[in-house]
Amino acid sequence: MIWREYRDYSYLRGRAPSILYCAAVQGSQHLAELMLSAGADVNAQSGYFGNALQAALYTEHSSIARLLIENGADVNAQGGRYGNALQAASYRGDEGTIQLLLSKGATVDEQGGCYQTGLQAAAAAGHEGVVQLLLQKGANVNTKGGKYGSALQAAS
Repeated sequence: MIWREYRDYSYLRGRAPSILYCAAVQGSQHLAELMLSAGADVNAQSGYFGNALQAALYTEHSSIARLLIENGADVNAQGGRYGNALQAASYRGDEGTIQLLLSKGATVDEQGGCYQTGLQAAAAAGHEGVVQLLLQKGANVNTKGGKYGSALQAAS
């Protein structure tokens, strides 16, 4: 297989998403495991979503997201459409994975990306449970920025 020939995936950087990123988007647990065992960079910046963890979260492949986190994915890495993993998971309403991200050190008010914060992403998508969870964890309702300007505007 081609993946065995290349341990350095940097040749893809800037040109195409990494194979690990593609496995995350497609939900291929087996390929993700193979790439990680072959030494793929779990934190490589790549593709529309920024990295494999954000891609897995946005495409609702939580088992792959958990695998990536177990293999050292940076839960606060910045980049891509949703800015960070917490924002991607919040937009999708994945409360279990949000709890995992927070337990692994994700910053509740980490800013960046389309919605600026996870709270704004959850509010925009109408995920009341996620909004409540993030507020309980100390999310700032007054943070400004992003597509809607604030969590209140995102919710309306």
